[in-house]
Amino acid sequence: MLRNIKDKFMNYSFGLLLACLTIIAISKFNNFMDNYELIILISSAITFTWMGNVWPNFRKLFIYTFLLSFISIYFYKGSLEEIELNFFLKYFLSSQSAIMWMTALYPLSLLTYWIYLFSKQDFYGNLATKITWIATMMGFVGLLVRWYESYLIGIDVGHIPVSNLYEVFVLFCLITSLLYLHYEEKLAIKKLGAFVLIIITAAVGFILWYTFEKGADEIQPLVPALQSYWMKIHVPANFIGYGAFAMAAMISVAYLLKDKGIIGSYLPELNVLDEMTYKAISIGFIFFTIATILGAVWAAEAWGGYWSWDPKETWALIVWLNYAAWLHLRLIKGLRGTMLAWWSLAGLLITTFAFLGVNLFLSGLHSYGEL
Repeated sequence: MLRNIKDKFMNYSFGLLLACLTIIAISKFNNFMDNYELIILISSAITFTWMGNVWPNFRKLFIYTFLLSFISIYFYKGSLEEIELNFFLKYFLSSQSAIMWMTALYPLSLLTYWIYLFSKQDFYGNLATKITWIATMMGFVGLLVRWYESYLIGIDVGHIPVSNLYEVFVLFCLITSLLYLHYEEKLAIKKLGAFVLIIITAAVGFILWYTFEKGADEIQPLVPALQSYWMKIHVPANFIGYGAFAMAAMISVAYLLKDKGIIGSYLPELNVLDEMTYKAISIGFIFFTIATILGAVWAAEAWGGYWSWDPKETWALIVWLNYAAWLHLRLIKGLRGTMLAWWSLAGLLITTFAFLGVNLFLSGLHSYGEL
C-alpha cells in the first residue's frame, strides 16, 4: 500500500513539474511561438506526463536530463565563450561534449551486453542497461543544450536540433535506445541488447566520422523550407518509425542466429523473437504513416502540393509499402518465421537508403543533409 501511495505521489509530482515548466515556457517565450507551436508544447507536456506515469524510468530520465541541461545553461551565462572557460562545459555539458560522451558510452554498452550474453552474469547485464541509460541521457542533454546554443548564436539561427544529418543521427540513436530499453524492461529480454546496440553503435560511427571529417557538429541556420512548426512533429515521428524498424531488424538477426543454432540457448525462444519483431514493426509502421501524412501536409504548405515524387517522397512510399506488405502477410496470411525475419532485415536496407542513401546519391527538394 505504501508503494502505491509513493507511486501516486511521484506521478502527481512529475505531472505538476511538467505543468509548471510548460507555464514558465509559455510565459517567457510566448512572443516567439505561434498557436501551432503552443499546441505542440502543451501536447508534448501531456505526452511526457503520461509516459512518466506508465514508465517510471522514463520519468527519471526526464528529470536527470532536465537538471543537467539546466546546469549547463546556467554555466553558459548567456555566452558561447564560456565553453572554453568552464571545465564542466568543455568536457561534460556543452552540446558537443555531451554527445561525445554518448558516442563513447553506446559502444561500451554494446561490449558489456555481449559479455553478459555469454557469461550469463546479471552484473554485466545490469551494468550494460545502466550504461545505455546514461548514454541516452547524455544524448538528450546534448540535443537540448544544442537547441539553447543555437539561440546564443542568434535569434534568427535558433531552432530545434532535428534539421540535418548530424542531429537526426543523434536522434535516431536516442529513439532506438529508448524503444529497446522499454521492451527490455517490459519483456525481460536483456540479452537482445547485444544485437540492438549494434545498429546504434553503427550510427555512432557515422556521427563520429561526420563530425571529425566534415565538421558536421557546427550549428547552421535553417534553410527557408525548414523554418516551420511541422518540422517539430514530422521529424520525431519519422525517427520513431526508423528506430522501431531498425530494432526489428536486429531482433530478426537474433532470430536467424538462433534458428540456425549459432547462438542457441543464449537467446529467447523463436516465437518470442518473432512476436517482438512484429510489435516493433507495428509501432514503426504507425509512426511512419503519421510522419508521411504530416510530411505531405508540410509539403503542401511549403511547395504548394501534397506530393511531387521527389526522391525522398518516393523512397518513403517504398518503405511504407514494404512494411505494409510485411504486416499484411503476417496478419492476414498468417506467415511466420524465417522468411519474415529475412524480410525485416532487408527492410532495414530499404529504410537506410530512404534515410541516408537518398541524401548521398540523389538530389531533390529534401536534399538538406548532403555529405
